[in-house]
Amino acid sequence: MTSSRQRPRAALLVTALLTTGALAACSDPTDAIAQSADDLAAALEAGDASAVTWAGDAPDLAVPLGDLADLPRTVEVASVGEVEEDSDPRTADVDLRWAWDLDADGAGDWEYTSTATLQEDEDAWVAAYDPAVVAEGLSGEVALSLARTTGVRGEILAGDGTPVVTDRQVRRVGIDKTHFPEGTAEADVRASAEAVAAAAGLADPAAYADRVVAAGPRAFVEAIVVREESPDVDLAALEALTGAVALPDEIPLAPTPTWARPLLGRVGPATAEVVEASEGAIAAGDEVGLSGLQSTYDETLRGTPGLRVSAGTGEGAAVLFERVAVDGEDLALTLETGMQTAAEQALEATDSPTGLVAIRPSTGEILAVASGPGSEGQNTAMGATLAPGSTYKVVTALALLRAGVGPDTTVPCTPEATVSGYTIGNYPEYPAAYLGDITLTQALAQSCNTALINAGADLTGAAMADAARSLGVGQELAGAWPAFTGSAPADAEGTGLAASLIGQGEVLASPLAMAVAAASISAGHTVTPTLVTGPEALADAPSEPPATPLTAEEAAVLSGYMRAVVAEGTGILLADVPGEPIHAKTGSAEAGEGDAARVDSWMIAFRGDLAVAALVHGGGHGSGPAGAAVEAFLRTVGG
Repeated sequence: MTSSRQRPRAALLVTALLTTGALAACSDPTDAIAQSADDLAAALEAGDASAVTWAGDAPDLAVPLGDLADLPRTVEVASVGEVEEDSDPRTADVDLRWAWDLDADGAGDWEYTSTATLQEDEDAWVAAYDPAVVAEGLSGEVALSLARTTGVRGEILAGDGTPVVTDRQVRRVGIDKTHFPEGTAEADVRASAEAVAAAAGLADPAAYADRVVAAGPRAFVEAIVVREESPDVDLAALEALTGAVALPDEIPLAPTPTWARPLLGRVGPATAEVVEASEGAIAAGDEVGLSGLQSTYDETLRGTPGLRVSAGTGEGAAVLFERVAVDGEDLALTLETGMQTAAEQALEATDSPTGLVAIRPSTGEILAVASGPGSEGQNTAMGATLAPGSTYKVVTALALLRAGVGPDTTVPCTPEATVSGYTIGNYPEYPAAYLGDITLTQALAQSCNTALINAGADLTGAAMADAARSLGVGQELAGAWPAFTGSAPADAEGTGLAASLIGQGEVLASPLAMAVAAASISAGHTVTPTLVTGPEALADAPSEPPATPLTAEEAAVLSGYMRAVVAEGTGILLADVPGEPIHAKTGSAEAGEGDAARVDSWMIAFRGDLAVAALVHGGGHGSGPAGAAVEAFLRTVGG
């Protein structure tokens, strides 16, 4: 780069005179030496030897500069020594101050002083080239080399402090072109590559083969990374393919391939886009977080890279500068390994998108965040934006309670309810025995849509939104981790308000949002979920309290409703689950239109100091698959 500093001298005339050699007759060479020193500094800074006159042929500065040739630097004259009058020709030493920006981040990294010698040559003072003018220890063809070093990536820890994501044994499967016999035909290389791609399950074997053919003769071209002992690739069959290898390595991984993967994310080589966006903090080849929490907290986890400048390469290279890499910090989460494993197992048999979240109500700690295989890598548990159906009736029940409608209030459960000309009915096979005038407790236990709509005719959108916020739905989280906590339209009216009373319309939630609602009822106050507990500077902060906080008395009423759901209503499948009494609410939410129409299955529940919510995309009416997932989870974790 060219320095922006000015190089003041006595006058521009001095430069002109030096260029023409008119100063040769001057008895005092001070100005001529100073100008030549400045010119030399500028040439070294620009890496352009042609910008200065040399004693002999102009050197190729790219040779000593080596790996650093294109990096930003400044070179300034620090001092000029006395003229050696006794030497022939006369000489003068010049100290040059170097400042390098080795990672191109705009900040200085390596500063030092080198010495150059100027010598008198008839009408001018010229530079005598020595590689050491660039840096100490350089000579001949020995050049500066730059190595980037990285510290140990921080681990992701479970709530008990044990590593969740830590280095685990893997195999890097691919083609090593050095394993092909000399003279192997391109067609044979391509055939082996396509066979490896097929064994690895790649979608486009031909594209992989193209990469292998285009790579250099000593290249290793990776096809897939699999865990040690993974059934995904037949390593024995792979060994029979010419050029195929399965190189052992270690990379940060969770206990199993699916274990909280959408939440935790993955680590891999930095993409070109990541490198460019990092403004020098990340280089090609660095291991970085590419998704999930690994990406969100990547800067904390990967630490600070180090740099090492040496004179030459190899074991005998002299280290001239080193900035030691700083290890990454561990990211501490609230997840409980057993809870997470149980949540994964509860969803593993479902092909459609699913999500399950478990929370400890007393603290708000998130204990499990599982998204089933049908979610295809998406964080359904935290990121779904879907109508929560009848699980949202706990919000409606709170709004009604505040309007004076309590557990024993009689409400009309009619076959249909009409609002502004729009007719809403109950779910298919709603029990006829609970039609007519029933208590609100019975209406919630049987999940009568029309009873809630009839009873809530005088509610407002604002009252519903306020009740939702009291249960933690729609709160703004202070943590950096991505999550959808739900939304409730405060301006809903007419058919929109009627739909929101039964968790439809513009009301949206995720399993996380509804787990928070269940946790709030269990705890007797509005719960803020927490996931990250350390490092301390990153620990989740509490959310702003709602305008109308949930009271213990209100929570007790809602708890009674949810207990009736299990004891005599739509959640009776949980009645014989061992442990403390379970409180629950089932939900079905209609979504889509035409051929895309579906019914999503929901359930929320709590038992003791554990709250849970589950969603099964397209699971159908009633307790259905979501209820089965909650049941399986609660039976596994006990309590």
